[in-house]
Order: sequence, then C-alpha cells, then structure tokens
Amino acid sequence: MANNSPEFQEFSKAQLEAATTSSSAFVKNLKTIAEEATTYSAQSIAKVSTLIEELRSAKSFEGAMHIQSEYTKTFFADFIAYLTKVGELYSNLSKEALKPIEAVVAKAQIGKDKLPVQVVAEVQTSKDKQLEPAVH
Repeated sequence: MANNSPEFQEFSKAQLEAATTSSSAFVKNLKTIAEEATTYSAQSIAKVSTLIEELRSAKSFEGAMHIQSEYTKTFFADFIAYLTKVGELYSNLSKEALKPIEAVVAKAQIGKDKLPVQVVAEVQTSKDKQLEPAVH
C-alpha cells in the first residue's frame, strides 16, 4: 500500500530534487574535467611536435641533449600543474554533487530521534484525518 501522507510525499520530492541536482552537478563538473584533459592533450601534442622540430635542427649531440633536458623540465612542470588543476576539479565535483544529498540526509536525521512507533502513529493519525468525513 502506498503511503500518501504529505510528509512522505514531501520527503520523496526532496529526494528526487536532490538526485536531479546532484546528477546535474556531476555531469557539469565531469564535462569540465574532460575539457581540461582535451586541452592538456592538445597542448602536449603541440609541444612534442615543436620538440621534434627542434631536435631535427640541433647541430650537435650536446645541443640535442640540452633541448631534450629543457623539454623534460617544462613537461614535468606542466604535468604537475595539470594534475593540481584536475585534482581541484575532482574535489569540486564531489563537493557539488554531494551537497544536495547532504541536505536531504540532514532532514532525515532530524526525524531519526523519533521512535518507529511514534512515526507509525503520526502516519496513522494523518491518514485518519484524511479519512474523516467533512462536517457541514
């Protein structure tokens, strides 16, 4: 039998809204992470192409080693910056995706202090009020 009490309906509506908001935030943040990865990959490919051209034009082995050494330094600096940014984006993703759910859980925690018998009695009372004939 379905529970038609207004409290139950309101709680169900709040859960649905929280899930919708949470999934929207998750998708939005995941899209941002994917865009960041795409940008980083494109920049990396461009830098590797530049590296290859510079290595081809190197006049000596020492010159080629110097070009490779400089590329390695910039590669690791760029990679650490990318990882830091992506870490922040994942942190934001979890915060924003869980924020709506936390609100619903907090509401549910408020009613947790009641004994199950009290909750059933409250539901039954609200059902009885709905079934009472209107007195004119």
